[in-house]
Amino acid sequence: MDYADPKKKNNFVGKILMAAILTALCILMLKQSPDFNPPTAFSRHEPGVTHVLVTGGAGYIGSHAALRLLKDSYRVTIVDNLSRGNLGAVRILQELFPEPGRFQFIYADLGDAKVVHKIFSQNAFDAVMHFAAVAYVGESTLDPLKYYHNITSNTLTVLEAMATRGVPTLIYSSTCATYGEPEKMPITEETPQPINPYGKAKKMAEEIILDFHKNSNMSVMILRYFNVIGSDPNGRLGEAPRPELREHGRISGACFDAARGIIPGLKVRGIDYKTADGTCIRDYIDVTDLVDAHVKALEKARPGKVGIYNVGTGRGRSVKEFVEACKTATGVPIKVDFLPRRPGDYAEVYSDPTKIRNELNWTAKYTDLQESLQIAWRWQKSHLNGYGLSVAGGGGGGG
Repeated sequence: MDYADPKKKNNFVGKILMAAILTALCILMLKQSPDFNPPTAFSRHEPGVTHVLVTGGAGYIGSHAALRLLKDSYRVTIVDNLSRGNLGAVRILQELFPEPGRFQFIYADLGDAKVVHKIFSQNAFDAVMHFAAVAYVGESTLDPLKYYHNITSNTLTVLEAMATRGVPTLIYSSTCATYGEPEKMPITEETPQPINPYGKAKKMAEEIILDFHKNSNMSVMILRYFNVIGSDPNGRLGEAPRPELREHGRISGACFDAARGIIPGLKVRGIDYKTADGTCIRDYIDVTDLVDAHVKALEKARPGKVGIYNVGTGRGRSVKEFVEACKTATGVPIKVDFLPRRPGDYAEVYSDPTKIRNELNWTAKYTDLQESLQIAWRWQKSHLNGYGLSVAGGGGGGG
């Protein structure tokens, strides 16, 4: 009768054990590696599902766009470095759409090209809505290099990643600031361009996109929009700028801060413009309408085609008109201080939305200035700390 050599048996068992340990270590190292990503719904294309990357999706406009896309059954990935966005807005979207494969948030800076290319390599995007940008005219005149880096350079990085990975559709969030000081109103898509660093940086980004497109089959839609106001009518999202940026922010935010007593009053810069009441005239577009225009642009995008559109109401309102509407909407007799002009501001800017109406079948619906401000004011009152803890009964919660 033959007997197995105990030494050989122990050696064999030892080898199996060592192989198992080494395999386990390799798996552990792979999982810890930044390059290891198991397949997910976000990493593969799926028939009937459009996966949209929303850059800057934690911001005011981007978060509203992400909400609309998710409601319309798109798959959404937000990339944001939270330098100006709000993690609270992301958490609300996560709570509203918790189903696997619907929504994901990636904390990243578009200024890091290596990281951007990695994100594109690990996700199967069908389209990009590029909102991410610093966006204050006054700040751009004080720190122009920040604007050229953040807007122009970062757009180039995104475009390169799209080209490398064959992402077919770009919806670019631009601005009426690309038009400069217009000689006549209203602004058409042919109006000469621009005068401040913010507008110049956006215009440069547009030119890069258009130059690339000449030898590409990419679908490109460029939306130049005007002064954004309002918030989600259902109270889930709103505008919550960082305190240190309030000085450069939108007039609606300043009105609400004055109504809440955060600042002693509202500063209106410039009362000697060549307008009926001496203050600037602007075209105020509700964020719900603006988001609808982006979705329509996505739906109408076609390979090899470029569309450039103004997104506005077509009606100009003076700053004094706006302030009076804000006083009525908030019910607060806001104190107003009139100061000298702000560098880079134009006297009169409002849109001609004929082209977008004819080609995309889009028309602004939320055109009652006071109503838009009332909706935004409700969110402000119930979210005194922005996306921090909300006031009871606030309709949308904090986070």
